[in-house]
Amino acid sequence: MQLLVITILLSVLGLLSSFALVGIFPSIIALCLSIYCYLQKKSINIVRALCMSLVGVLVPIIMYLNCYGISLPFDKGTDMPFWKQIIYENYSNMGFDMSFIKGKKNLDLNVESIDTAQTENEDTEKESEDLYYVSDGVVQDKPGYVSGTAASSAGTSEEKEESLDYRDYPQNIFEKFEDIEKDFETKPVSGFVGASDDDMPSYGGLPLGTIIVAQYFREDDHNCNPVIVLQNKTGETFRYECMFTARDSEGNELAVSERTSEVVPDEAKFVIEGRFDKSDLNGMIPSMYEFTITKRTPYEKDMTDQVLVYTKVDGNSVILAADNTSDIKVKVDAYILFFDGDELVDCIWLIPHNIDEVCINPGSLATIKGDAYYKFDRIETYYTAYEAIEAD
Repeated sequence: MQLLVITILLSVLGLLSSFALVGIFPSIIALCLSIYCYLQKKSINIVRALCMSLVGVLVPIIMYLNCYGISLPFDKGTDMPFWKQIIYENYSNMGFDMSFIKGKKNLDLNVESIDTAQTENEDTEKESEDLYYVSDGVVQDKPGYVSGTAASSAGTSEEKEESLDYRDYPQNIFEKFEDIEKDFETKPVSGFVGASDDDMPSYGGLPLGTIIVAQYFREDDHNCNPVIVLQNKTGETFRYECMFTARDSEGNELAVSERTSEVVPDEAKFVIEGRFDKSDLNGMIPSMYEFTITKRTPYEKDMTDQVLVYTKVDGNSVILAADNTSDIKVKVDAYILFFDGDELVDCIWLIPHNIDEVCINPGSLATIKGDAYYKFDRIETYYTAYEAIEAD
């Protein structure tokens, strides 16, 4: 009888404390005792204790899987031990404010930025974050452009990743977006090769946990466009905001371009493209460009798990289809990068929609066609999908 009381108390204690992870230890003990008591004498009280202890063991396991999946714990850039990361991520996903768990050190992060950092509106709350700096794609110990560090962006993504210091981030990348491209009878027909300079000098600051996969620079008759492919490895979903600054050979500012990627889930790759009109550059080609990328909590809900995106090449065009399998309206922002070999020859931004608000209705399919003006032999597709917020 005394053993049964101890078993029930341990089961209750383990179940209550399992939501803070530590309950898995008393729950395991209670589970073993419950099984022993049940084999000795079958009763409803023993079954209750058995069920409570079993739940007390399963809850921490489920919380771990929600945070790290089937992999071992890894650094998510939050500077928290793995057990704090599990609690923070699980309860944050349920809508609780868990900022207190980060501690003062994490809450008072000092945001460093380059001289051209964008001015923030007083009525918006920016998330405090540390930045790390890259010069021509190479990680720097301190801010400032370093001549001669040019790590050419031409080449494969694997070569670029090896050239950067990614030791702080896991290498096993699982892409949540889909890029489904098939072979078709029609092939690109343009005979023109677009102007592309992947060695354009660049310098900028990135939030911790966000890495550069590739950098390109291209121009046409009207625009100059720095294009950066990034990956969110922070462990959370963020809205990314970027300010590009074009500079001449003397370091003078020529023009500024501000871009946003609305909702980027953890592990997703995404594109931020600067766009400089040549009329704003006085007909000049920039000698270099700078960028400052910051992140904040998104306004909309991520819907990438419920939206399927397909692309196919048709002649010198690409057709993009987005299938909204959810029961709410969604918006899809897609970037198609066109390559001729390793050279980026074109980049287009596509928003598939089937209603006036540039949204996709629940349970419907939307398509859109984009044209490339230069010869290409392959494409890369990147997209974000999020809840469409309707105006009142």
